[in-house]
Parts: sequence; structure tokens; C-alpha cells
Amino acid sequence: MAPVAEKQAQSLHDDGRDRDWLRRIAAGDRRALEQLYFSYHGRLAQFLSRLTGRRDVIEEAINDTFWIVWQKASQFRGDSRASTWIMGIAWRCGLKSLRRSGPLPVEHADELSDAASGIDTTLAAAELREWLDSGLRTLPVEQRATMELAYFLGHSCEEIATIMNCPVNTVKARMFQARIKLRNLLPALGGGRPKEIFDHE
Repeated sequence: MAPVAEKQAQSLHDDGRDRDWLRRIAAGDRRALEQLYFSYHGRLAQFLSRLTGRRDVIEEAINDTFWIVWQKASQFRGDSRASTWIMGIAWRCGLKSLRRSGPLPVEHADELSDAASGIDTTLAAAELREWLDSGLRTLPVEQRATMELAYFLGHSCEEIATIMNCPVNTVKARMFQARIKLRNLLPALGGGRPKEIFDHE
């Protein structure tokens, strides 16, 4: 099976599993909520680390997210992927947590992101992720989150628009602006690495 087809098949499998968990959660199944929590905790931590480096704020937002999932699972109608619905809740909870605690630095986001995402921890992969994180931390929060959703969590522009509750054109504009900034900045941070890493749509 070709890599793209294999990835699509895996995505459909994961979405089917997530939808099943949401159906069970809507029926009051706490075990399904626990399974969903452990499945999503890492990627939510990675995503929310683009808003703040404070672990306590990130955990608060994650806990708020799953409290809302527990309360509103029956409201998921299947119009989007389950992950899109959950990420949208996490985005709103993250912003609410930031408003409660005030603006916070993202200075330790790289440590949290690596620990949470489960990416390959070989030296080369760790170096690449550190380099990318250095560039992403220079972006405004909406651009950081958009790039994280697109390039590291695999969401489409349409899904990101749903998650962030904004027009698709706004998502594309944020990605365009972020890519311009990163193309200019990353080669200097990485000792001349290629600029094209974020050039594709």
C-alpha cells in the first residue's frame, strides 16, 4: 500500500475508533472517556504547548477539554472528524486558561512538545524538532497553532478553520504569513538548512 493511502486508511481507522468512544461516552461509559483521554493527551499537550510553556496551564486546559467532552459527547454529529471536534474544544479551553492566568512565555514548549508527541527521539530527529520549535516560538500564537495543526497533527485547512472557528481564508493567510517568516528565519537558526520545508500547501 502506498504511504499516502496507508496514512488515509489509518486516519479512517482512528476516526472510527474515536467516534465509537464518543458514542460510548455519550452513554455514560467512563472507561471510554479514559481511553480517549490517554489516546489524546500527548497530542493535546503538544498542541497547547504552542500557547504556553506552563505545564499546569496546559494540564488545566486538557482537563477542561475532557470535562466538556464528557458533558457534550452526545452533541457530536459527525460533520467533521472526531479529532477536529476535540481539537476545537481544546483550542477554546486553552485560550480560556490563558485569559485566566495571563500571558505566559513559551520558553519550555520544546521540552513538553518532544515529551508529549512521541516523535522519534534519535539525535537527528530531536535536533530537527528543536530547530523547528525555535522558529515556531517566534510566531504569533494563532500562526504557531495553525502550523502545529497543519504540519505536526495533520489537519487540513478546512479542519483548522473548524477548530479555530475562523474562515478557511484566514487559516491560509496565517499559514502563508508564517511560512514567509520561517523561510527567512530558519536558515539562520539551522546553519543554512533549506527554506523549502514549509513551502507546500
